[in-house]
Amino acid sequence: MELAIKIFQFILSISILVILHELGHFLPAKWFKTKVEKFYLFFDPWFSVVKKKIGETEYGIGWLPFGGYVKIAGMVDESMDTEQLKQPAQPWEFRAKPAWQRLIIMMGGVTVNFFLAWIIYGCLSFFNGETVFDSTKVNAPMNYTHVAKAMGFQDGDKILKVDGKVQNNLDKLSLDILLSDDITVLRDGKEVTFPTNDDGKALAFKDPNPKAFLTPRYPAVIDSIYNAKTAAAGLKVGDQVISANGKKIAYYDEFQEVVRNNAGKDLNIEVSRNGAVQPLVLQVSKEGTLGLASYKQLTKYAETKHFTFAQSIGRGFTRSIESLTYQVKQFKLIFNSKVQGYKKVGGPLAIIKNMPVDKAKDGSVSIDWTLFWSFTAMFSVWLAFLNLIPIPGLDGGHVIFTLYEMIVGKPVPQKVLENAQMVGVIFLLGLMLLIFGADIFKIITNKF
Repeated sequence: MELAIKIFQFILSISILVILHELGHFLPAKWFKTKVEKFYLFFDPWFSVVKKKIGETEYGIGWLPFGGYVKIAGMVDESMDTEQLKQPAQPWEFRAKPAWQRLIIMMGGVTVNFFLAWIIYGCLSFFNGETVFDSTKVNAPMNYTHVAKAMGFQDGDKILKVDGKVQNNLDKLSLDILLSDDITVLRDGKEVTFPTNDDGKALAFKDPNPKAFLTPRYPAVIDSIYNAKTAAAGLKVGDQVISANGKKIAYYDEFQEVVRNNAGKDLNIEVSRNGAVQPLVLQVSKEGTLGLASYKQLTKYAETKHFTFAQSIGRGFTRSIESLTYQVKQFKLIFNSKVQGYKKVGGPLAIIKNMPVDKAKDGSVSIDWTLFWSFTAMFSVWLAFLNLIPIPGLDGGHVIFTLYEMIVGKPVPQKVLENAQMVGVIFLLGLMLLIFGADIFKIITNKF
């Protein structure tokens, strides 16, 4: 059921993005009286799932869920249909239109993608507000794992700046550190700036959750118990663990470490309950867990900010730019020879696996619509950026050739356009096969 919901979310999100992107090309093309021969969701090599011709345009759904397209008459596109281009240009063809009109048609898709992200983020800010985990409310030193220490952190450090900028949002702090060049901390009463070590970043990327190297510290007060054996041993919600196997426990992460180190063994603990100390013996699973949690305390660090309609417009734009900036910055980790972030890059199968769902205590799974729309907005602004990359076969390639014509005063030769488009299509198909192949390889080798 969970997989089915994730697949449904992925298809729904992609369908929304593709249809609106292609509408961005379709509408200005019709506005400038350019003939649009096809409008397709997904690709349809050899056959289509559904198709219907309305007027001069065939609308349909293809079977290959890699995107979609509009086929505009007189344009060199991914269909590589060049027979029509051998004939004299007709007034209703793309190639017969002024360069500025062709530029608007080509920019329509990415423009719609960006505005869609802007609108979604603006609506999320207006209707839901934004919950921020404020690091300034964390009084205790952060918990630095061995990964954080490999980056250059030391126990007791208080983070002041990341790349010279203050970041008080705990949700963004870990990612900012992974993308940073240097960190400024308060260490032993002095400001110290050190470069973030790539070896530590490489260790972070080997973890299933790369951002788990940095967490706020809080007392080991138990607020949830999921394991019947743990509950039967006498542990109760509200108990504060003060020692484990003779080791004093001040913070929950210290307790977690002792639990992991005693996988498959009995664990002697002491808890503070109603002002009295209570000894207990708990059985740790072979996986090094007790089936309990202490995460609700994190809510004291959270603050929800609400926005007026006017404020949400500006905030939607800012969030779109922030989302794009974070994604572009991640290229430095992907191509870093030490970090090898490319190993974490996944295709559609990886995206489906990581689609957000809402899991209830009874085990049922449903769509978390806030997370769904956040994902769609993020993906939309990312698609806008990717489509602007000047590679033939993408909108950016067409834009570059059109801008060249506008600057030089004459069009790029038709044969050059055809050859460039062919190279671009082959490159993009090869890239798709590589990404899909990497996903399948990870599934086969159980590294997915």
